[in-house]
Amino acid sequence: MRSMMSALAATGALALAGCGAPAVPGAALESFSTDDLTAHIAVLASDSFAGRGPASVGEDRTMAYLQAEFERLGLEPGNGASWYQEVPLVRIAARPDAELSVRGQGAQARFRYGDDFVANSKHLDDAVGVADAEIVFVGYGIVAPEYGWNDYAGLDVRGKTVMILVNDPGFATGDSTLFRGHTMTYYGRWTYKFEEASRQGAAAAFVIHETEPAAYGWDVVRNSWSGPQFSLAAADANESRVAVEGWVTLETARAIVRLGGQEYDSLKVRAARAGFAPVPLGVTAAVSLRQEVLRSSSRNFVARLPGTDHADEHIIYMAHWDHFGTDPAREGDQIFNGAEDNATGTAGLIEMAKAFTSLAAPPSRSILFLAVTAEEQGLLGSAFYGEHPIVPLEKTVAAINMDGMNVLGPMRDVIVIGLGMSELDDYMVEAAAEQGRVVRPDAEPEKGYYYRSDHFSLAKQGVPALDPGSGQDHVEHGVEWTQQREAEYRAERYHMPADEMLDSWDLRGLVQDLQLFFTVGYRLSMNREFPNWRQGSEFKALRDAMMLGTE
Repeated sequence: MRSMMSALAATGALALAGCGAPAVPGAALESFSTDDLTAHIAVLASDSFAGRGPASVGEDRTMAYLQAEFERLGLEPGNGASWYQEVPLVRIAARPDAELSVRGQGAQARFRYGDDFVANSKHLDDAVGVADAEIVFVGYGIVAPEYGWNDYAGLDVRGKTVMILVNDPGFATGDSTLFRGHTMTYYGRWTYKFEEASRQGAAAAFVIHETEPAAYGWDVVRNSWSGPQFSLAAADANESRVAVEGWVTLETARAIVRLGGQEYDSLKVRAARAGFAPVPLGVTAAVSLRQEVLRSSSRNFVARLPGTDHADEHIIYMAHWDHFGTDPAREGDQIFNGAEDNATGTAGLIEMAKAFTSLAAPPSRSILFLAVTAEEQGLLGSAFYGEHPIVPLEKTVAAINMDGMNVLGPMRDVIVIGLGMSELDDYMVEAAAEQGRVVRPDAEPEKGYYYRSDHFSLAKQGVPALDPGSGQDHVEHGVEWTQQREAEYRAERYHMPADEMLDSWDLRGLVQDLQLFFTVGYRLSMNREFPNWRQGSEFKALRDAMMLGTE
């Protein structure tokens, strides 16, 4: 293993030197160690860390471990004099006895929680709801100037309930020229739908579930939305979010549309055409939620390696440290150790810091190491950082995310989720080629994976962000073997107590990926470029506006 990695390090340094880019020091590349990674993962995924649940003893032990490791490496606290950024959380548990009542044209229908709809609220009240709120079908609920699209044009939805289609018009029509065709944009994500409905002032918003465009069945929605929900404890939550947000089944949506004397499939076809105008359905909705609101606090961990000539400019390496903690109600193993998800990425963050501190001299730009909380509860720690950045966004060059790292061994390729979205891809392609690897896109772009991990919290603020995944083409076993191993993990260990360290792990692939990510970050840290989003990206306008004041 060591001889193979040494060869990779030497090859990378020579190739970089030959193409005019700064040579990546071989000593830094060789500093990555399978033994050190194993030791860090073993601690972080141990039973004594109790599943690393936010606001738990597992969090306290994780924070203490990270602080000790980064102090040992000689880094400085990343938030002024503190290693931490406090993240206020709120846990809201809605009672599952709510009922959605819809009245129209002399008839009334009642829909059952769980079977027909699900709903919750981010409002910090014991009881929330809407009564006699007019329902408006707003198509895909998208306002996208770069695509010339506005589903809310000419409509005032204050006090109204909006019903919204999931995914993008391009997915529905198969038209590759509409949005990004089969590839989901952020406008297709249900999270965006609720955010836009809130910006428009709606009282309630329901996304219509269809299995193919959502990429999962109704049971996934029902299970995810039932029980306690975590969110950020925003002081303006009652003003900045719709009172009720949820999903309705396709059958429920059809029934509601029929109550207004219209036909669902016809409305859906119209909604995928440019110039679509929202349709008042002539029906009203009433729903009341009773809920328990509990406040708590968690922490992002932040460490910094100061740069030299341009220390105010930062590259961020990020990973989520949290997992699901423990479940005393379970029989048998009650600890969700989260070894692969995401002790691997957290250990990688420590190893990345070790590599940068092994440099003979610090890079020109500073490096921020960010371990975020509450990813499993909805990217909450990274969302808080994105909304309350320690480093100004215009001084944040890029972010590189590490989540669920490769434990299967060396690969001939590397996956980049969201390939084609930003100029960071060019750095990845060149660095991967120096390892003798190729960069491949996500095989399922319609599922919107780019919007489901922590880097996205910076991307949605305009900062170019990489979401690299493990490769598929195993050096020794090929693609099919890798896919079988990944399918086994998803079926048998993902988000389960069984996600523990295994003797079968081969961390040579994790070292290979860390060397790749180091090369990208090092190169960014030693030049003057600020990479941008590609033309047509939903985030480019944000970055362009952000950077105007820095020119």
